[in-house]
Amino acid sequence: MTKTLAVAAAAEFSGTALLLAVIVGSGIMGERLADGNMAVALFANSFATGCGLFVLIVIFAPVSGSHFNPLVSILARFEGTLGNRALAVYIAMQLVGAVAGVALAHGMFDLEAWAPSVKERTGLGQSLAEGVATFGLVLAILGARRHGTVTVAAVVAAYIACAYWFTASTSFANPAVTVARSLTPTFTGIAPQGVAAFVLAQTIGAALGAIFGAWLFERAHRAKQDSPGAD
Repeated sequence: MTKTLAVAAAAEFSGTALLLAVIVGSGIMGERLADGNMAVALFANSFATGCGLFVLIVIFAPVSGSHFNPLVSILARFEGTLGNRALAVYIAMQLVGAVAGVALAHGMFDLEAWAPSVKERTGLGQSLAEGVATFGLVLAILGARRHGTVTVAAVVAAYIACAYWFTASTSFANPAVTVARSLTPTFTGIAPQGVAAFVLAQTIGAALGAIFGAWLFERAHRAKQDSPGAD
């Protein structure tokens, strides 16, 4: 592994671990303070996740691109900005980092490092929600990235925060996050039997988002170039 790839791998591991610590930790704190009010708990969870995402994307983008998501890394591979070896390393670090992040959050709240979730998230509606959530996430990334890292960070953070509320699944939109959240029995968990359907729906949503986004934004770029006022 080259030094550059090793540094990028460390960034993907750290960023994904911190992201899961934010997601799971804020879920635990929100549920404890909400006194049974799930709307308050979800607001706390979504707000913290959005803020955390913004910070993590901005600080790690110059090092690794701030993927923190296997589907984003696969998209980068198809676009030619990530090689096969780097892709394998990125995905491995994202998965290990996500699992480590759950243990970190649990440790801060004096819980066992990992325990299977019993929260059922199954059914067509949940799968559709994950497909929609991931479609929108990929579209947000493709549409915002020409405006710079800070814009991407803000757009992705805002999208995920709002997708917590408009999707039935509360918008996992990330296979690494999904696998890791099956290891927490807290507010943000997902029972292991629901993971495969979520990941499949996320993969389909990401593929559709990538295809539609490439078509849409390329057409928009060409239209701008062909407009009478274009230079």
